[in-house]
Order: sequence, then structure tokens, then C-alpha cells
Amino acid sequence: MGRLRRRIFENGASEIDSSDARYDMAYKRVKRIKGFYVHLLVYVLVNAFILISIFNSSMIGDEVFWQWQTWNTVFFWGIGLLAHGLSVFGSNIFFGSNWEEKKMQEFMDKDKDNKWE
Repeated sequence: MGRLRRRIFENGASEIDSSDARYDMAYKRVKRIKGFYVHLLVYVLVNAFILISIFNSSMIGDEVFWQWQTWNTVFFWGIGLLAHGLSVFGSNIFFGSNWEEKKMQEFMDKDKDNKWE
């Protein structure tokens, strides 16, 4: 967030301390959500442009429009967009926000059980 926008936000929400960890986590989450929506918008615009240009250059009902080369950008970029969406909104399939903390607690509990004395 730019300095001006951050200052405006902080003045509007004076009860929030910017050094607060919850504030920082919420800020990062909002940035990730915004990044996903920008990614989604670019995906829709670029693929619409590609598909419309291919559709206009070929005759209606022509087999060129239905070939794999026409749709591979939509397909593979869609997989990337799906992964991005799952990382932002999903159920933390890979490494969730608490994964590190849980692993650290697991190792600490394991070390506590193994008394080296």
C-alpha cells in the first residue's frame, strides 16, 4: 500500500496499531485477495481477446476455432488461476497459514517426550 493510502487508512482506523500482528496478517490477506482478482481480470480479458480474434479470423463453424491450439492458453492458464484461487481462498491444501506453527509445536512436543538427560 502506498504511503498516502496507508496514512489515510491509519487515520481512519486509529484504534488499529500498525505494529499489531493481526493488522499485518489482515493487510497481507487483503493484498493476496486483490492480487487474485487482478489475475482473474487479466485472465478473462486476455483470453476473451484471443478467442474473439481467432473466432473472427476463421469462418463461423470452422474447425480452426475448435482445435486444441485455440484452447490450450485458456486451459493451462485456468489451471494456474485455479491454483492461485485455492492458495488465496482454499482450505490450505499445501502449506496453510498455521502449518509452520503446527510443525514447530509437533517437533517441540516430540523433543519434550525424548528426554536427553
